[in-house]
This record gives sequence, structure tokens and C-alpha cells, in this order.
Amino acid sequence: MASPLIVTLTQQNFEQEVLKSSTPILVDFWATWCGPCKMIAPLLDELAQEYEGRVRIGKVDVDQESQLAVQYGVQAIPTLLLFKDGQVIGQLVGAKGKRDIQALMDRALS
Repeated sequence: MASPLIVTLTQQNFEQEVLKSSTPILVDFWATWCGPCKMIAPLLDELAQEYEGRVRIGKVDVDQESQLAVQYGVQAIPTLLLFKDGQVIGQLVGAKGKRDIQALMDRALS
């Protein structure tokens, strides 16, 4: 089960939660049937707690929100996009380790 700190993102709330967010946010584009997506989910839960108040984490289910996936050029999942001040400032594609994801999140804080 996803951490309560992780925001479910949809076409309806994306602008408010991501583009207008004053806090950097890491957006995970994923799908329920995606094995690598399931592998990184516990890491994202941990990181949501470790970075609470500094970097938020949100998830976009590409099957439910395909328009967002197309809009951001997501071709493979999982894709992690890091947003700061409404702009994408970093990206990871594929199942990455915790260190790689932390390095991406830390970029938003530097």
C-alpha cells in the first residue's frame, strides 16, 4: 500500500499539485501491471518519509491518465520526472536503486 504521503495525480489535479507546487515534486509514471514499477514502489514510500516537507512524491497511473504520459513524453515505465517551479529538472527511466532516486531528489534541493 502506498504511503499516505504520496499524492495520486490526475489530469484534474496535476496543475495544482505539480505545476503550481512551491515544493519540488518527484512524479512516478507507472502502471499496475508493471513489474519494475512495483519494485520501486517501496523505495518511493521510504523516500516520501525521508524527504517529507522538502520534496513531495506523486504517482500517475499511465493507464488511467494516458494524456499526462503523452504530454510529458513518457515512453517507458517507470519514468520518474522531477519538477521544480513547474519545470522538469530531472528524469530517470526504468527501475533504479534508492541512491539514484535520492541523487535526483537532492538535485531539487541544491
